[in-house]
Amino acid sequence: MPGRLRNIALLLSAAALAIPAVARQPNILFILTDDQDWHMQSLQHMPLLQKYLVSEGTLYANHYCTVALCCPSRVNLWTGRAAHNTNVTDVWAPYGGYPKIVREGINDDYLPHWLQDAGYNTYYSGKLWNHHTVENYDKPFAGGFNGSDFLLDPHTYQYRNATMSRNGGDPINYAGRYSPDVTAEKAYSFLHEAMSHDEPWFVVHSPIAPHSNIDLVPEYRGDMPAYDDRHANLFKEYIIPRDENFNPDVQGGVSWVKELPQLNDTVIAYNDEYQRARLRSLQSVDEMVEVMVRILEEHGQLDNTYIFYTTDNGYHISQHRMHPGKECGFDTDVHIPLIVRGPTVPAGHISNAVTSHTDIASTIMALAGTPLEDSDGIELPLSAGADALSKQEHVTIEYWGLAIPEGLLGWYGDSNMSDPGYKAPAHAAPNNTYKAIRVISEAYNIYYSVWCTNEAEFYDLKTDPGEMKNLLSMEHASASFTLANRQFPQVRSRLDALMMVLKSCKGRSCVEPWRELHPQGDVSNLIDSLRPEFDIFYEQQPKVSFSACMLGYLPQYEGPMQVNSFAVDDETDPWKKGSRIPEFLLQPGNGAMWSLWT
Repeated sequence: MPGRLRNIALLLSAAALAIPAVARQPNILFILTDDQDWHMQSLQHMPLLQKYLVSEGTLYANHYCTVALCCPSRVNLWTGRAAHNTNVTDVWAPYGGYPKIVREGINDDYLPHWLQDAGYNTYYSGKLWNHHTVENYDKPFAGGFNGSDFLLDPHTYQYRNATMSRNGGDPINYAGRYSPDVTAEKAYSFLHEAMSHDEPWFVVHSPIAPHSNIDLVPEYRGDMPAYDDRHANLFKEYIIPRDENFNPDVQGGVSWVKELPQLNDTVIAYNDEYQRARLRSLQSVDEMVEVMVRILEEHGQLDNTYIFYTTDNGYHISQHRMHPGKECGFDTDVHIPLIVRGPTVPAGHISNAVTSHTDIASTIMALAGTPLEDSDGIELPLSAGADALSKQEHVTIEYWGLAIPEGLLGWYGDSNMSDPGYKAPAHAAPNNTYKAIRVISEAYNIYYSVWCTNEAEFYDLKTDPGEMKNLLSMEHASASFTLANRQFPQVRSRLDALMMVLKSCKGRSCVEPWRELHPQGDVSNLIDSLRPEFDIFYEQQPKVSFSACMLGYLPQYEGPMQVNSFAVDDETDPWKKGSRIPEFLLQPGNGAMWSLWT
């Protein structure tokens, strides 16, 4: 080889050696519990979780589900789309459940499929969807997984009578065995299998703990969750924290909540034991976390694995005088645990970023190197210093249908839920359809909701963390609330507009809702929106309202759907001379504004 060519070849070789090898995509282990609470100290009663995940990862202290019910929350989690965009809003037909998921096309288009397209092997053990049964598990098979072992109805919530289908095979019953241990063993098997291949992997374990124990057939009955004998002596002295909202003497809330009677001593004693049973059921999950981490260590893959730990929704027991259950917009039901451990995640860190389940799919796909282009969420801050870059302050919360209490005092009935003529128990609370938002920053922490009865709630969680003082139902109470030197009516008008955007948002409008109102981009948060020059604009906005209380997402009953944008051109900007006369200036009493305009 001539000298000049030889020198070029050597230079090219050196350059090639200087280019670092592309690291393999990270592995993802996802642990998803069922109905785990934040407010009743469930995380504090899981020492192995504290050791291996909380101490070695980041706890997200402002993480929320967007629908406080299993199936729609899981669809939100695995698609990155708001429930009003998935149209899965319940756990059974006609508005939810596995058949509805299939009809909506989700079985062929959600996170595990996307990860497979990105080069991942995917595995799942435990509960996937509600109404995923021994009769419909193959109509069609649940898609997206290289390996699966799904819990199937009607035995999903029977702790010692699980029925599962492995890789689409005939259902197998595990009568007498403790369900969270059974699904954990399946998950260990999939974890070993995943690490026997060269491809990156996604492994999910979704045990039923700490969900209540429920018999779906022949009757719809339930009790507190079961726990294994090895945990029977734990937490005997535990009682539910007696916070301000625990069985209060003076009840807050609206609609059916405000009419709830105070719980008696017998019910409270049952509820304390109910939560003890939930904590005991979580001990199997706690032990599983340690085993999973040790398996990763043995295979040398812990340092290239992100571990997510969360739940589908929160839970209340005795708060606001309620029997065990979820389905409300209160913090107990929507504020939930999220912990992430991984290569870039700060250890022992508490993140105050405002996040929701809508953000999970975007985060995982970004880790996989294939960011989602059409998501209703953002990526979680996973690296040191990323919290400061997170500007999101809002969470969309929505619900359609009934509120059904659980436990011996809740679940009962004399009809088969699979019967088309099934009627919910008479004690189920009607009119539990609502739209809500949480808006959180260092300066404010607000919950605002509008119910299908057109009642509204406004709680200032900075001064009222138990959500006991609805500022819209207490005479003169709202007069004391100010923000950025603005009065309550001005703040509420902004929240009305924000909720209008979020109740039907899609894609970027869910992430940047203020831009729908202010296309110029000069408003990006609640404080920005409070400038006095916007007062009339917000007063003229349509507001969230309902014409009926429906059990599912039927937009025709949910009032106006479009907001007005703050105009920026001569044809639409009412403050520019030469443009059309804005209608609001023609209304009686607006003479001063007319003078300003002219």
